[in-house]
Amino acid sequence: TTCSKQDHPQLDHPSQGFLTKCMRLRVQSLQQRSERPQDGEKLLRPNEYVYRVDFVRQHNLRFLRWRVRLGKPGKVTVTGISQHWTPDLTNLMTRQLLEPAGIFWKKPEVKEVEYNEADAQEFGERLNELARIRKVMYFLLAFADGLEPAHLKCSIVFKG
Repeated sequence: TTCSKQDHPQLDHPSQGFLTKCMRLRVQSLQQRSERPQDGEKLLRPNEYVYRVDFVRQHNLRFLRWRVRLGKPGKVTVTGISQHWTPDLTNLMTRQLLEPAGIFWKKPEVKEVEYNEADAQEFGERLNELARIRKVMYFLLAFADGLEPAHLKCSIVFKG
């Protein structure tokens, strides 16, 4: 996804079926061979998916907010992956997962998405720093309480 040339560039989380598939194949391969993962390796759970963001514009960005829409009640946890990582080349390690994660949820009968504002702000500011040095960043999204990828629209809004 690209960054628009507006005052508020927006970076979207495009679903990356290939990346998720690579990680699921790793889990399947270990199970078929009755092998254990490497020490500290993060294996993808069935409710987790890998997303990618391309930072087309890297300089003079300032994090403004998360724009998250959930099409139905449920919860999504968005975790950044700290290092340049490619699932078809290296295994994901738990030490590569950034803290804090952004947790967003929607309750039944409630229109607005709720979240922990302090954690979401800190996470966004950290992304701002990483965008200066990286053109691509990966995210691990975990869906819960009936929410699935098709129900999510998520973007990170920066001021350029």
